[in-house]
Amino acid sequence: MVILGIDTSCDDTGVGVVAGTRVLANVVASQSEMHARFGGVVPEFASREHARVIDEVVGEALRRAGVGVGDLDLVAATRGPGLVGPLLVGLSYAKGLAFGLGIPWLGVHHLEAHLAAAQAEADLEPPYLALLASGGHTHLFDVPEVGRYVLLGATRDDAAGEAFDKVARLLGLDYPGGPALAALAERGDPHEVPFTLPLKGQSGFDFSFSGLKTAAARFVEKGYARADIAASFQRVVVESLVTTVLRAARQLGRKAVVVAGGVAANRLLRKRFSETGLRLFFPPPELATDNGAMVALAASLRWQRDPTPSPWGLEAAPYLPLDAEDSHL
Repeated sequence: MVILGIDTSCDDTGVGVVAGTRVLANVVASQSEMHARFGGVVPEFASREHARVIDEVVGEALRRAGVGVGDLDLVAATRGPGLVGPLLVGLSYAKGLAFGLGIPWLGVHHLEAHLAAAQAEADLEPPYLALLASGGHTHLFDVPEVGRYVLLGATRDDAAGEAFDKVARLLGLDYPGGPALAALAERGDPHEVPFTLPLKGQSGFDFSFSGLKTAAARFVEKGYARADIAASFQRVVVESLVTTVLRAARQLGRKAVVVAGGVAANRLLRKRFSETGLRLFFPPPELATDNGAMVALAASLRWQRDPTPSPWGLEAAPYLPLDAEDSHL
């Protein structure tokens, strides 16, 4: 099947085309420059920009894939979670395109799409763990069987990527802050600044990063070198993610872990996970952050299990738990 996937869950307009689980095209129109002057995403501006560029991005994705609209078998779009205005743009476009072509459409869960980016072409069968770490989400799931997700833990406050962005802003770095902070961290000492590991000693598998942001502000005031703050902050965030996942894997007897979301592109995170002895599945770097190809991949995998289209009346869902039964409907 040739599937077109659309993601407008936040500030990037992503459109991808896949054939089965092979990515034919993946086009992302970034809004980072527009939102940078505000230090974060302005939902109303994001919605208008999605509406302005989406037709052009779809056309470019089809061109790169070497297919026409008449070659499409299925159209998919992120249904949630995300910002409701941006979600509505992509969802409405996908429904209209599918209806006009007389083909089915699927509403896709944003987090399941991130997982699909890491496992679409991998030799991976449940059970396994799935860590989703991005600017809007930090969740740890157990996946005991295909399509079933059991939430083990989540952030109690800021998401990991959100914490990266906020600390980057404290350090005077540009938005989005994750890549800029990681680059600055390469010039610093990761053990120079005394950050404390969050939730150390907990029996569960939750995460917490807002306290690190507060501590970073205090260390800036005390005059620690910016590069040392960046390196030490990155080290403790990575340690929090890796040690929590490793403890869950040992407790549940899991040998494989999918690590997805924008933070999965962080090189230190990948290095530390590689030292755990777990069987690891990461998305390709170009599919780690929000994009349309991951939506198309998730739709392909779901359609193989259950070729039932989504109803035309399916609405956007800004808050949509992945562990809810039939969360894609």
